[in-house]
Amino acid sequence: MTELFMLSALGLMLSLFLGLLRVLLGPGIGDRMLATQLIGTSGVGMLLLFNEVFNQPALLDVALLLALLAAVAAAAFTGQQKTHHD
Repeated sequence: MTELFMLSALGLMLSLFLGLLRVLLGPGIGDRMLATQLIGTSGVGMLLLFNEVFNQPALLDVALLLALLAAVAAAAFTGQQKTHHD
């Protein structure tokens, strides 16, 4: 089962890398924000997988905190875009 978790983590690392490329090369600010959300989601997934593989309960807490911060960042970005266009 550990091999499956590590293979899944490798796929998530690829997703992180592609998201980072989009953040750096993205044509618009919306594309960059969506890529940042992808990075946050992939990071949460990797932390949850590493929690199971390495049996470190603290990684679960870090994953939950990262998920919360990603949601707040998306809400702040949306609110900023609404007030910026008005």
